[in-house]
Amino acid sequence: MRLVQVAVGVQDLDRAVAFYRDVVGLEHRATYDPPGLAFFDLDGVRLLLDRGAPGSLVYLAVVDLPAMVERLRAQGVPVEGEPHVIFTHEDDRLGPAGTAEWMAFVRDSEQNLVGLVEQRPT
Repeated sequence: MRLVQVAVGVQDLDRAVAFYRDVVGLEHRATYDPPGLAFFDLDGVRLLLDRGAPGSLVYLAVVDLPAMVERLRAQGVPVEGEPHVIFTHEDDRLGPAGTAEWMAFVRDSEQNLVGLVEQRPT
């Protein structure tokens, strides 16, 4: 079994598409309006922006967490939590052994919290 899709509740579909496409930099795949759905591809998993879905907390992997946070901040994205270490991977169960799990949190255009994740060598 694999994860196919994650839905994020939005109020303004066009604004949310612009945020995830233009600000975050995801590839927009399709919009169906009505009924109020927009899709992005995250390495084979669909991110669905849906007017009818509840809010959510999505975590996105990034390559350079501090640079991404500064890029988003410069575009006016609210930063709710600065980059910080969550835990260290002592084995490969949740990530590569010998890396630290760094996270930061921002708000998207619809006020959903978005986690940004980087696994860095310790």
